[in-house]
Amino acid sequence: MPIYLAADSELFPGTELVAEAPAQQGAYVVVFEDDGETGYFYALDTSCAENPIQDALHIYNVEQISDRDKASQVKIGWSEDHLKAVLLINDFPHAIFDFQAKRGYCRTGFPPAVGKGWSEEGHEWTDDALQLFA
Repeated sequence: MPIYLAADSELFPGTELVAEAPAQQGAYVVVFEDDGETGYFYALDTSCAENPIQDALHIYNVEQISDRDKASQVKIGWSEDHLKAVLLINDFPHAIFDFQAKRGYCRTGFPPAVGKGWSEEGHEWTDDALQLFA
């Protein structure tokens, strides 16, 4: 998977963490946040001053993680064209944003589609999304 690393943090799920990862070029930024109860991955377009958040993907509920007392590694990588981002936890892909197609994919498939121009098909995971980084 040819990506460049934009963020790398240690995480104990349930301990608050915000990991920002701007693309090296352009106005796109992705953010992973653990607020102590849930983990979410956000797609931002900083050129949209009024509301830069374009989409959000649910990653986990802390209470459902059995080994939350163990440290995990959170990495965020970008494709070389700066249009696709992947969230890796312990080197396993949990979510992907494709800014060109305006689509997000996550293992939980949540939240459902809201029809605002992003992820109108929903957030269901497909391994085919990994081909975006081939």
